[in-house]
Amino acid sequence: MSANDTIYAVSSGSGRAAIALVRLSGPGTGAVLAGMTGSIPDPRHYSLRKLTDPATGDVLDEAVAVWLPGPRSFTGEDCAELHVHGSRAVLAAVFKVLARFPGVRPAEAGEFTRRAVMNGKMDLVEAEGLGDLLAANTERQRRQAMSHMLGEASSVFDSWRERLLQIRADIEAVIDFSEEEGVAAAAASRIDAQCVALVDEMEKAVAAAGKAEIIRDGVKVVLAGLPNTGKSSLLNALARRNAAIVSAIPGTTRDVIEVMLDMDGIPVILTDTAGLRQGGDEIEREGIDRTRHELRAADIVVWVCSADIESSERYDASCNPDVVVLSKADLYGPGSGLIRNDLPRVIPVSARSGAGIPELVAALTETLQGRLHLKDNATIVSARQKEATQQSIRRLNDSLVHDLSGLEMKAEDIRRAAEAVGRITGRTEVEEWLGAIFAKFCIGK
Repeated sequence: MSANDTIYAVSSGSGRAAIALVRLSGPGTGAVLAGMTGSIPDPRHYSLRKLTDPATGDVLDEAVAVWLPGPRSFTGEDCAELHVHGSRAVLAAVFKVLARFPGVRPAEAGEFTRRAVMNGKMDLVEAEGLGDLLAANTERQRRQAMSHMLGEASSVFDSWRERLLQIRADIEAVIDFSEEEGVAAAAASRIDAQCVALVDEMEKAVAAAGKAEIIRDGVKVVLAGLPNTGKSSLLNALARRNAAIVSAIPGTTRDVIEVMLDMDGIPVILTDTAGLRQGGDEIEREGIDRTRHELRAADIVVWVCSADIESSERYDASCNPDVVVLSKADLYGPGSGLIRNDLPRVIPVSARSGAGIPELVAALTETLQGRLHLKDNATIVSARQKEATQQSIRRLNDSLVHDLSGLEMKAEDIRRAAEAVGRITGRTEVEEWLGAIFAKFCIGK
């Protein structure tokens, strides 16, 4: 992969469509545009052109061409867009011609965005936000991703780095005036106070990172209970499709079944599990082991019981459910005897009629909101950002150990703390992170 190449890719998704968008970026973009359309259009104007094969003169398509000369482009390089008809045959013909131009090749995953970062059009945090936006499935995922893509988190990281650089400059000034009585001690005290305040701010951001990861990856909600209490029927009712096999035979669910739901913009991984009981065949016992594993990994546990299954309301102390569902509510009345004061919130539900489903969704949403305390978008949303922030915190704490006799060591710790924060946005050397970040992007981005 060379940054001197001109790259191209379809950026409008795969499959048949009315229009497909082909993007180009790199030093040869103008030559490609002139060669296929006859001339370079006016910058940033849509121009209807015939796309031709320069070698044969064959017309490939009638398309809209847009010329976006650098540095006023997404990547900072000369760019172009070709809005062609979206059939596979048209795209194949256009790509065949593009590949014959010297120095022109297909783009790799995330290469357009990587060039934008390398050319200073966005930083690494904004690029990660763009990646999250492309993968967003819920409203909260979209809002969090937009916050990072638009630079809100970057401004926080940049302010941390600027404060650290200023603290280091203050230390250098203290060293220069170390012989003046009282000046060095007073300045050193102020420096330590600034470091302590910054550590507190960073630690709060790290603590909130877990909630951001939940928004990115999803909340795990596990349905658990004895066999045949209606867990699979409940999952199907919540998912509004037949995701799990439902049978009157106990132990039908042998493996973990997951569906993705959107609850008030929060992605939820709803998990159906094998019924918990003693005995069973080897496969069922393996399923029960997997159920216990899922319970340990769960963010929220829903215990499903039913009046027609004896003692199904009794759960293991290790389960500790957040919500109890009384399933098959259409088969019995409120005096079933299963609703006890020592149970958590109990919600009667009928998967067959749909009764109680809205109340269950509302209860789960309320539990999610109470558990996450979601207000503002988090500053730290990825493991990379969290690791670098924690490294900066460690360096700042190291700096607090040094007194006036160790100002040079204090300055070095502050320098390394600033360097760690700089790596988050890409203000310092971050080559080792680039491949990992952009490999997750689609080809046309």
